[in-house]
Amino acid sequence: MHVLRSLLFYLAFYFGSIFYVLAAWASIWLVPRWVQPICNAWSGWHHWCVEHILRIRIEITGQRPDHPALYAVKHESMFEAIEMPHLFRHLSGFAKQELFDIPGWGKAAKAYGLVAVARDQGATALRTMLREVRPYIEEGRPIIIFPEGTRVKRGHQPQLQSGFAALYKLLGLPVVPVAVDSRPQYAPRWKHKGTIRIHFGEEIPTGLSREEIEARVHAAINLLAGPADAV
Repeated sequence: MHVLRSLLFYLAFYFGSIFYVLAAWASIWLVPRWVQPICNAWSGWHHWCVEHILRIRIEITGQRPDHPALYAVKHESMFEAIEMPHLFRHLSGFAKQELFDIPGWGKAAKAYGLVAVARDQGATALRTMLREVRPYIEEGRPIIIFPEGTRVKRGHQPQLQSGFAALYKLLGLPVVPVAVDSRPQYAPRWKHKGTIRIHFGEEIPTGLSREEIEARVHAAINLLAGPADAV
């Protein structure tokens, strides 16, 4: 049954995504204020498909602060990347440059408020990221980052990307680590019925050393990590 559910999910979600991407792309020129609700609706459509077609329950625990923060999210699958706009509604955050090169999606993501990470540009990229994200912080929007830099296999706990500590220091925001265990259910090919857990950890204050902030975030985002798999 998990194969049939997965096929139905792919048909429903990706065909629906065509409509949302085209609508968001068109709204950039026609009615820019519609970009945000369209992108949120797309994430909501994915959420509905996950719950009602894949029969995956999404369990959220922990507390989110009511002030701006940098949310450091564990990245096991595409689930959490697509789920974030539904979870936070009008977020900003960082995404790798390659995603902005996707026709249609890239322009919509930029208009929504995501900030590109050009990893090969070093300090220049960091200055650009800071300049682009500060207006969103002033608006009170939550800032999302995947500090591992990319999706990691179940149970793997790589060190955080070197730029994370620099962003933490320069942004001056507290960090909320977010542990996620999406991989067992939201596997790359066939999805499985079950529960995905999202846990908001204890808020980490500003002003810590690089070693301490990296150690605390690394431990907190891997709170739900299970045994390593080979998928």
